[in-house]
Amino acid sequence: MAEAFGAAELEAVVPRLRRYARALTGTREAADDLTQDALERAWQKRALWQPGTDLRAWMFTIMHNVFVTGTRKGRPTVSLDDLAVEDNRPAAGTSVETGIVLGELARSLEMLPGEQREVLLLVGLEQFSYAEASEMLGVPIGTVMSRLSRARERLRLLLEAGGVGSERPAALRRVK
Repeated sequence: MAEAFGAAELEAVVPRLRRYARALTGTREAADDLTQDALERAWQKRALWQPGTDLRAWMFTIMHNVFVTGTRKGRPTVSLDDLAVEDNRPAAGTSVETGIVLGELARSLEMLPGEQREVLLLVGLEQFSYAEASEMLGVPIGTVMSRLSRARERLRLLLEAGGVGSERPAALRRVK
């Protein structure tokens, strides 16, 4: 039997998997571990993938399952490396205001319950359909829709309140 997919196809999915893993775990080291675990599982089970289906969706399903399994086992997700050096710097060319907003958004996303954060990331960031997210998470489509609605509302409230606590950075004004 021929391989269902090769290393090149799997490699093409890695950047999105890493982004999703980072959003799920909150730390770079835990995200790398989760991505590695998901890739390893996918490679071992590659004969189970059905050609003609969406490899990206299949990989996200595997990552979700690996994440849930790891969470149930109580694996630690905080690393001393992440506490010492957290790289949340904005990309080059990004304005200070944009950097502040992105940091506030990241902190607010971390404050969402895991179930809401997963749905918001799959539908909002990775642009999966409700049906695809439903299948990946193993929940009814109505559950996906309600979690997404609650996640969006809670995120809006957190961002309006300034994300973490009541300490909202002072509004910056542009001086020309």
